[in-house]
Amino acid sequence: MEREELRGNNWLSRVWWFYIDGFRSMTLGRTLWAIIAVKVVVFFLILRWIFFPDFLAGKADSDEGKADYVRHELTTRNQTATVAPPEADVATPESTIETTP
Repeated sequence: MEREELRGNNWLSRVWWFYIDGFRSMTLGRTLWAIIAVKVVVFFLILRWIFFPDFLAGKADSDEGKADYVRHELTTRNQTATVAPPEADVATPESTIETTP
């Protein structure tokens, strides 16, 4: 039997064996793929713990508590962000209209 007959004739097996043969014949490429794999591990596992701590773990214990906390923060922040405080010097349409007595 020939090598091609053992590999199959459908397109999926041809693509698979194309990449397998390509990776087997690599010399410098294997080292580069190893460096890429190490970088991916560093980015997604180690840096995740540093830059993305579990903020909600300290706010609630259960999933329902975390959802309630997020819901409360979203609705409270939305209300306070759209309404200006009374001591702010903001020109409103009512204050710019001159009324005559």
